[in-house]
Amino acid sequence: MQKKNEKINSTPGLRGILIAAGGAVLALVLFTVLTVLSCPALPTGIILTVVYIAAVAVWLYLAARRSRKQTAEAGSLNPVLGNIMLDMVQKLPDPVFICDEISERIIWHNKALSALSDSKKLLHGMTVGSLVGKTAAQLMNESDDTRTVAVAGRFFRTKGYRIHSAERTFLLLILDEVTELEELRSHIDNRNLVVGYVMIDNVDEMLQYEQERYRSVASKIDTILRDWAADAAGILKEYERDRYLFLMTRENFRRFTADKFGVLDTIRDIHFGDASQPVTISVGFADVTGSYTEKEKAAQAALDTALQRGGDQIVVKGDGELEFYGGRTKTVQKRTRVRSRVVATELVAMISRASGVLIMGHRFADFDAFGSAVGLARICMFCGVDVHVIVNKNDPNLRGCLEMLEDEPAYRGVFVDSETGLDLVRTDTLLIITDVNNPKTYECPELAENCDRIVIIDHHRKSSEFPREPVLSYIEPSAAAASELVSEMLEQILPDEDLLPAEANLLLAGILLDTKQFSKNTGTRTFSAALYLRDRGADPAAAQELFRTELDDFLREAKFHSDVEIYREAVAIAVAPDGGDAADRVAAAKAADRLLSVTGVEASFAIIRIGDKIHVSARSAGKINVQLILESCGGGGHFDSAGAQLETSDTASAVRTLKRAIDEFIDGTAD
Repeated sequence: MQKKNEKINSTPGLRGILIAAGGAVLALVLFTVLTVLSCPALPTGIILTVVYIAAVAVWLYLAARRSRKQTAEAGSLNPVLGNIMLDMVQKLPDPVFICDEISERIIWHNKALSALSDSKKLLHGMTVGSLVGKTAAQLMNESDDTRTVAVAGRFFRTKGYRIHSAERTFLLLILDEVTELEELRSHIDNRNLVVGYVMIDNVDEMLQYEQERYRSVASKIDTILRDWAADAAGILKEYERDRYLFLMTRENFRRFTADKFGVLDTIRDIHFGDASQPVTISVGFADVTGSYTEKEKAAQAALDTALQRGGDQIVVKGDGELEFYGGRTKTVQKRTRVRSRVVATELVAMISRASGVLIMGHRFADFDAFGSAVGLARICMFCGVDVHVIVNKNDPNLRGCLEMLEDEPAYRGVFVDSETGLDLVRTDTLLIITDVNNPKTYECPELAENCDRIVIIDHHRKSSEFPREPVLSYIEPSAAAASELVSEMLEQILPDEDLLPAEANLLLAGILLDTKQFSKNTGTRTFSAALYLRDRGADPAAAQELFRTELDDFLREAKFHSDVEIYREAVAIAVAPDGGDAADRVAAAKAADRLLSVTGVEASFAIIRIGDKIHVSARSAGKINVQLILESCGGGGHFDSAGAQLETSDTASAVRTLKRAIDEFIDGTAD
């Protein structure tokens, strides 16, 4: 304001100077003309010039005097204006404070800010962050989310201004109270609807027993679920036998998430049959923004994810990532093959409509990934569709598998590398992914990004949502191996004698690998699949030949046994003494398997550094869920067989991360 006044006040003086300067130029021109025309006129010109110069001098003097007077008047007015502004800010009902931009310490504040707190805490010198919980830089941000702060239980929207003085910058911040608005927003948010689907996992198993015992167990479960709904002031409706729709408010739902859904443990305390098998439920909740239709679809998708992860858990689908609760019991294998028959029929229809099919497993493929891929390739050949399997043909672990098929004319040119596979992609190409559902561990992730139609067949628990929803997803964690799932489909699709003995051997090798020679995670369907393969020419001796170990591989495995730590009395952690290569990943898996033979070891982890990453292989004897442990480290897998890849080259740091994950699992189980 002062600068503006000075500019206005100086305007007349400047105008006079310009007029005087113009007059002097005019007099000089006149003097020159008179000199040239007539010498007698010379004294007259001189007189005129002198008179004009005197007039200009008088004008400049008067203009300067007037300017000084106006400046003095403005200077005497500034303190008055400053006092008025200061008094106004002091009496503002809105809290106001000034802080240094660099140190962010409060150097001045008005009475309204002092009245916010009943404490006698001195606000002068306090940092902005300690007062409002956010830095001054954040408060100067134009984002509405950043500008809302809480002070003394009340909410304020901030507005900031920069003030420059004596080469320093200060921030003036005004707090505008929006407590009522925030409380209303919070109330609406708390009353938002959360949709859930609840399903009892063990219905088929319970129905194996007499109906009276089934009714008793079902009645107990129904009572627990209705008590749960009553505690949430929600609505629980059974729309189908052992399937429920659950509605509640977000406010009550947050109470259950804070409790980590203890209802899972309550349900798990119910047993049936010989009293050794617990009852479990799977639940999918949708805590998302959107219409009721969108919430219902999200809840159904969350329930599907819970089932694909093996059940006995609650999956919450929010606006961000999925959240998982539970999943601590081992999956019970289902006896029915209805799902397998339906999937086989849909798969044949999709293959028949495609111009070509590409099949791939996970990186560093094992016998299960390779064997199941070969079985799927046989289905494509039966449908008369061009098929290629993407593998790393230079992988030494697959050398025996490739040699087993090298004399089969049907497999000439079928196995290709990733680059060739990308060149084979067309608009109607069907991509089948087997023995893996985590995009990070695909043999060729770029292939999945470029194919519009994807089918996933896997026996590992689903770890996250798919970037692109597959047209068909058959994820069955209760199955022992992907080769088991493919063998069941082959039995329903292929006529007798259409499966080659070499193909049957590879499928059997995949089942042998993931069941540890039929000693782990087996069920009636596992032996039924093996029986089918044996009937189609599988030779157990030929399949076992693939498991023979070279001396170099034997020595690779042995180096894990030189540094073994027993952690938490039941977990063995083995660390390779130095870095390795791709072959050491297989050695790590074998070392983890062997450590389970040690008395008292319920879970084992083998760790090795390969390049700039740490690879972890995990195995479980059946009591500890290694999949949940490694899931918190960014990995995944199966209940008793999992793996992870840590983005670090520091082995000691990887061991600490693994131990924290083990502690969280064991302590959480104890709770």
